[in-house]
Formats: sequence, structure tokens, C-alpha cells
Amino acid sequence: MEKEIEKFILQETKAERINDKIMIQSLWSGYGSIVRYSLDGYKQKSIIVKHVQLGAQGDHPRGWNTDISHQRKLKSYQVETYFYKNYSHLTNDNCRIPDCLGITFINDDVVILLEDLDEVGFDRRVSEITWEEINACLSWLANFHAVYLQKEPKGLWEIGTYWHLATRPDELEVLDDIPLKNLAQVIDQRLNNAKYKTFVHGDAKVANFCFDKEGNKVAAVDFQYIGGGCGMKDLAYFIGSCLHEEDCEKYEDIILETYFNYLKDAIQENHIDINPEEVEEEWRTLFPIAWTDFHRFLKGWSPGHWKINSYSEKMSKLVIEALS
Repeated sequence: MEKEIEKFILQETKAERINDKIMIQSLWSGYGSIVRYSLDGYKQKSIIVKHVQLGAQGDHPRGWNTDISHQRKLKSYQVETYFYKNYSHLTNDNCRIPDCLGITFINDDVVILLEDLDEVGFDRRVSEITWEEINACLSWLANFHAVYLQKEPKGLWEIGTYWHLATRPDELEVLDDIPLKNLAQVIDQRLNNAKYKTFVHGDAKVANFCFDKEGNKVAAVDFQYIGGGCGMKDLAYFIGSCLHEEDCEKYEDIILETYFNYLKDAIQENHIDINPEEVEEEWRTLFPIAWTDFHRFLKGWSPGHWKINSYSEKMSKLVIEALS
């Protein structure tokens, strides 16, 4: 397998030789790996290879080893491959992603060659995030959502994100928050029936963003759960991935205002014939619903998770009261 991969790398990059390789990380639940290959005779010093082993079924870190989980994971890699092949060219410098250099299938495995973002200036990952870095991610999300606004997600997830209700029956079954459980379908339908939809990244946590040295430009990776939906799914999930509960509440208004300012500009810059005021009006009402939707998943999937906090409980309670 390794010889086949190296042959494909040299074929696609026209590099003279492969010098070295370094494992960056294993894929979730043991489905493969992400490896950096150092090259001679290529325009960059290295490329990234995402090697997906579709025949694998490793141990889920939280114990969700089911056929539903396995099938969801298989589809996620098919979706990511389809996105890189058919939609990634629509992105621009305001919503930067790695260039896809080639895709091949070897037996049951998928091999995706990607630009090494470290080599083009996006070489920082953060855990503690600054406001400038948050601002860069809000700009990225708004521009990404504008580019794909009202496009049909053919070949992708019809409903984007890894937690949407149709793919999470097991987690709903064990959810012990009965009011939230009873309204899960209503919440899901409200999001799915939005008039204005885009492609959502589907896993827009801070760990999937790569920053430049100054922190004011960013690129994103990992498109396994890209699909149709309201942009608020990404926004709510991103905020929850990087802010503590007190900051979620404190900065909610300014984050929403910043995101929608970027979205309006991006809609105009991309000459999209849609009224940005109407998008904002609808999506603002869906923001707490999107937040509650992820909260529903999390309480069933991992009841002790750190993201289950007073802000999320308060948001969920308000949504439940409104929808009841």
C-alpha cells in the first residue's frame, strides 16, 4: 500500500523524490491517518496525504461502536472526496482551504493529496483563542456561507453537520432531558425548513482552522460533514468550541453582528442576487435553535461533556418554551 501511495504522490506532483514522512495524526476511531510527505523537486517542500481506510472500524473513543456510526463515517469520507472534486474550486482567498492535488482509490482505501497549509503561511493552530483569531474565523465562515448560498448540495450530505438528528437515533434514544427529547424533531425541522440555506462546513471547531502568524488570516480543513443547512449551525458550533460559557453570553451580540457584517459584504462581493437583510433576519431567529440542536446531540452523546453548561441550558430552555 505504501509503495502505491508514494507512486501516486510522485505521479501527481511530478516531484523528483520523497525524502521523508511524518505522521500528523490518526483519523477519528482508527479510520486511517494524516501524514506529511517531504518532497524534492516540487514547488513546496511538503504535501499532506489523508489516507482513509474504509475497511477499518476502530474503537470509538466514547464507546459508540455501532453499524450506524460506521456507515456514517464511511459516507463522510465519500462526501469529503466529492466536495474536493466538485465544489472546492468555488472557494476564494476569503475562505481559504487546501488545494486538492489528487485523489485515488486503492482497494478499499481513499488517498487524498492536499496542499500543506503550513507551507503557504497557515502554520499556527490554537487552543486558547484571541479576539483577532475569532474575527478571522467569523470572516471565513461568512465568506464560505456566501459562496455556497442557495446551492444544491448534490453528492454531499443533504443535511450537513455530524450531529443532525437523522444520523443520531442512538444518542436521541438515551437522552434523559425529556422536554428537549420531545422537541428534537421540531427543532430539526425548523432548521431544515429554512428558506435560506448554504453549505455548512459541518465540523467548524477551532481545531479545524489553521492561522497565519499574525492571527488575522485563516484557512480551514476537514470537510467530511459538509452539506446543506442554515449557516447558524456552523456559527453556534464554532463559538461553543472556543469560548467558555460566560464569554459565550458576554460576546454573543458582537459575534453575531460581526458575522452578519462579513456575510453582507461577501454576498455583495460575490454578486449573489439575494437580499442579505432577509438572510440575516431569518438566521438570527435560527441561531438559538441551532445552538439547542447541538446541545441535544451532546447531552445524549456525552452527558458529562464540558460544553454542557449553564449558557447552553439557558438557551435550550428558552427555545423549548418558545416552541412549546
